[in-house]
Amino acid sequence: MATFVLVHGAMHGGWAWREVRARLQRAGHLVFTPTLTGQGERRQSRTPAVGVETHLADLTELLWFEDLREVHLVLHSYAGILAGPLAQRAGARLAGLVFLGAFLAGPGQSLLDVEPAETAARYRRTVAAGDGWRLPASPDFLDLWGVTDPDLRAWVAPRLTDFPFRCQTDRVDYDPSALDRIRKVYVRHTAPPLPSLTGFYEQALAAGWETYDLPCGHDMMLAAPEATAELLSRIAGD
Repeated sequence: MATFVLVHGAMHGGWAWREVRARLQRAGHLVFTPTLTGQGERRQSRTPAVGVETHLADLTELLWFEDLREVHLVLHSYAGILAGPLAQRAGARLAGLVFLGAFLAGPGQSLLDVEPAETAARYRRTVAAGDGWRLPASPDFLDLWGVTDPDLRAWVAPRLTDFPFRCQTDRVDYDPSALDRIRKVYVRHTAPPLPSLTGFYEQALAAGWETYDLPCGHDMMLAAPEATAELLSRIAGD
């Protein structure tokens, strides 16, 4: 039996892992699917103060209060930028990090720093045109993420939640050696790929990480829950 903590990306919540969680649990694994502050069913806690540090606290507190050990920490999309600080703060509790179609950020970088420049500029304009502190959720993101099934789109779209802009602009701070000591796996999605992630997959290859492909869109846990669960089980050693 393995222990998984599955962490969603921007605009999602723990709900996004529902089908993957069920499959992993049926296989005998212990699975946690926390919802980050301000997202999903915790959207009422979204304020301008919510940022990267808030989400790091969400996860380090979960690991400590549940006293989790040998954790396979799976980070989807935005959550990938939390990896370095989490490795530094809670590395002794981790069996490995799985970057599931995730962004990577080095010390001193923010999510917008590692997004393509035109994407970062578009997000800044969108936020500035609104209330200045959150990126509005929109079904248009489902097109970007390759969610094409009509029934799935109808279920996911109303559950997307506005994303605190500080999570995109806060820079992460950590000692890179903390990551060096932990097993790292990068999972790329290929049908369709997300061009803004290509460089991170290449970075993982160059660093000698384990890499895998899944033939689906960016929301792997929603578009291909069975394949995603099977791959995570394989990564954990089943």
